[in-house]
Amino acid sequence: MPKVLLPIGDATEVLDTMYPVFRLPEDDFEVVVAGPEARRYHMVLHEVPPDSDWDITRESPGYHIEATVAFADVDPEEYAGLFVSGGRAPEYLRYDEDLLRLTRHFFEAGKPVAAICHGVEILTAAGCIGGRTLTTVAKCALDVEQGGATYVDEPTVIDGNLVTARTWHDNTPLLKAFVEMLKSASR
Repeated sequence: MPKVLLPIGDATEVLDTMYPVFRLPEDDFEVVVAGPEARRYHMVLHEVPPDSDWDITRESPGYHIEATVAFADVDPEEYAGLFVSGGRAPEYLRYDEDLLRLTRHFFEAGKPVAAICHGVEILTAAGCIGGRTLTTVAKCALDVEQGGATYVDEPTVIDGNLVTARTWHDNTPLLKAFVEMLKSASR
């Protein structure tokens, strides 16, 4: 079964992460969850509170997820694709040199990459998005532009081997596109 790497950390967003964890095996892709260390991580829920005047998401504790491998121990040659989830985790994961090395591998090899929400912070830090067109949550548009890419406010954007989405609300079109990319690459 081809493997997809899913990097996470504490404060990774539940729906950004769990949807691909369950969806990708439906098409015979094994999801391998990796973190700075192989251990259990705390996920969070992000939502704009209903019936409020908030203009930014509220964060609430979520479920836990086990990373079975540390970034430093991942051999990227063993993976068919990369799925970068969001939440607050990318804010600090983007400083992890092992994760940045892994991210660059997928782009250099032309393997399928999916990113949602704050996941673009990792792609920007790895220097992988210059000259591309991406989407993300609106509050990360600056990260896209600072990475030398063009931001558009669309549910899902495909640019070569990269597919991006704004938030977990766009999980369905994101995963449809990513699965098709993975299948095409494995033919």
